[in-house]
Amino acid sequence: MTGDLALDQINKQIIEHLQRDGRMSYATLAKEIGLSEAAVRQRVQRLLDGGLMQIVAVTDPLTLGFARQAMVGLKVNGDLRAIADEIAAIPEVDYVVICAGGFDLLVELVCTDDEHLLDLLNEKVRPIKGVTSCETFMYLKLAKQTYAWGTR
Repeated sequence: MTGDLALDQINKQIIEHLQRDGRMSYATLAKEIGLSEAAVRQRVQRLLDGGLMQIVAVTDPLTLGFARQAMVGLKVNGDLRAIADEIAAIPEVDYVVICAGGFDLLVELVCTDDEHLLDLLNEKVRPIKGVTSCETFMYLKLAKQTYAWGTR
C-alpha cells in the first residue's frame, strides 16, 4: 500500500511536524511548510490512507487503570509470523516484534494488575502452539516513550 506514495521532502516535513504535535491544525501546518491548507489536508489524508502514518492519542496506562506492564520474551518453534499474528490478536498485547537473538518474539502486555498478567500468560500466551519458553520482564517505571524520531 505504501509503495505508491512518495515520501518527498514535503511529506517528511508534515510527518515530523505531526510527530511533535499531532493536534496541529492544517492551517498552522500549511503556514509552517509553505503550502495551502487544502494541499496539506490532501497530503495528510494520503499519508494516512497509505499507511505511512497514524495520528493517535498516546496515554499513560497507569492513569487509565492499567497498573502492570510487562515485556515478554518468547522462544518458539514453527512459523514465527503465524505465532506473532496469533499473539497480536490478544487484546492486551500492544506490541509484537519478531527478532533475532535470545528470543524469537518480544511481546508487550498491558494489564490491570498482576493477576491479570498471570491469567494472560497462563491462559492465552503459553498455550499457543509453538511457544516453548516465556520470560517476563515486569516494568517498574516507564522512563521514556517517544514517537518523534523524524524521517530520513
